[in-house]
Amino acid sequence: MPKDWSGSRVDLHLALPTGGARRFAVESALREAIRDGRLAAGALLPSTRGLAQELGVARGTVTAAYDQLAEEGYLTARPGSGTTVAELPPSPTAPGSTAPRGPAPRHDLRAGLPDVSAFPVRAWLASTRRVLAAARPEAFGAGDPQGRLELRRALADYLGRARGVTTSPDRIVVTSGYYQGLSLLAGVLAAGGAGTGAVEDPGHNAFRDVVRRAGFETVPLPVDADGACVDLLTPQVDAVFLTPAHQYPTGVPLHPRRRRTLTAWARSTGGLIVEDDYDGEYRYDRQPVGALQAMAPDATVYCGTASKTLGPALRLAWLALPPHLVEPVVRAKFDADLYSETLGQLVLADLVSTHAYDRHIRAARLRYRRRRELLLDRVAAIPALTAHGAPAGLHTLLTAPAHWPPEDELLVACAHHGIALRGLAELNCESADHLSKKPPGLIVGFGAPSEHAYAPALDALFTVLSSFAASGAGATVPRPVSVRHAWQDARA
Repeated sequence: MPKDWSGSRVDLHLALPTGGARRFAVESALREAIRDGRLAAGALLPSTRGLAQELGVARGTVTAAYDQLAEEGYLTARPGSGTTVAELPPSPTAPGSTAPRGPAPRHDLRAGLPDVSAFPVRAWLASTRRVLAAARPEAFGAGDPQGRLELRRALADYLGRARGVTTSPDRIVVTSGYYQGLSLLAGVLAAGGAGTGAVEDPGHNAFRDVVRRAGFETVPLPVDADGACVDLLTPQVDAVFLTPAHQYPTGVPLHPRRRRTLTAWARSTGGLIVEDDYDGEYRYDRQPVGALQAMAPDATVYCGTASKTLGPALRLAWLALPPHLVEPVVRAKFDADLYSETLGQLVLADLVSTHAYDRHIRAARLRYRRRRELLLDRVAAIPALTAHGAPAGLHTLLTAPAHWPPEDELLVACAHHGIALRGLAELNCESADHLSKKPPGLIVGFGAPSEHAYAPALDALFTVLSSFAASGAGATVPRPVSVRHAWQDARA
């Protein structure tokens, strides 16, 4: 009679050594699986009856092996709870093995990160229950490379209502984060013959690299108090990549006059505008500036993400595309990874449709507004520092006077005190000779820390900055030969 493998409570694959007593063979196989990590601490083992049936040995043989390993400290047996793998002390790192990562920063002030401790767990759970209760079987099958229709409908409604975007569900493509969306789009444009892309200077270096890897030659657009200098665009530029609502990293919005100049350039040259609206929902002194896309829907790709509003772990972003780009981008998405994770799309669609997403963003605005005001209060106590940008987003750029120590030295001092943040220099497009003439700048993110951790993070940061201000020429801190920054910022 064939064995019934369907009734075993826990699956466990063991390769028993040949020869010798069966009890010792079971013991050796289990001990090796625990030592090499295949059976992790806390893992539940099959019942003695179930494992004996699977291995083709007597139940007493498995019972004796379990008892021996429990005595040796490898297993823990609790009546009614089954047998589990015990917590073992860590073994020394073997030669040639991968070293563990360094400790996380004590104070996380990196830009572009939200407070994930404020993730709307209850609302997400409520939406998940509704989605699973109503889901048809096809929801658990293969997905659509363009994204679930439910989410695209919800996004089209939300983006039109909250961001002024002119789009429809058939023009939206859901991607696994903004990074992937930009990579897909840049690849499609390059394959279609585009070769020159204008990028903001300063701007996000990781995203600039994405555009270059796709085959673009990048042309820097200087950024001043009115945003990117789009009047410098020429007919030779095929696409311009920018952050008009809240420029990264300076924090300035694109002036209305420049918005008109930009859309006129696109219409007259056939150029494409790629609008990264990474934190456009967060404006603290007025209603958020509407998306640029509404001024030229057929010449603009609108890029949005849940990374800044909910959390980067969701890996959900979207592109609102001109009609002619939908098919090639969907095809590129299919070629890249078939489709984005489906159930998360359905849950986000419910969250948006029930307005729980709006309620979460409104609460986040109040929280981040208070944090920004606390940051500016501390900046005001050091007259040498200047804060830049509109009251918006999740970060503020601080610049120090030119007579302060180099930016790298400021970053080293911050890292020495357990503070993670970015400097301005690495985000510029110019050569190092030009960078040396610019004042040092620090991009301070006020979103990442939890509520109880934010004040200590500010205390640590301004202890460092106050020491530089008090000394006039800078404070003495450990200084490596070459330092860029201590921790990388999140890649959305």
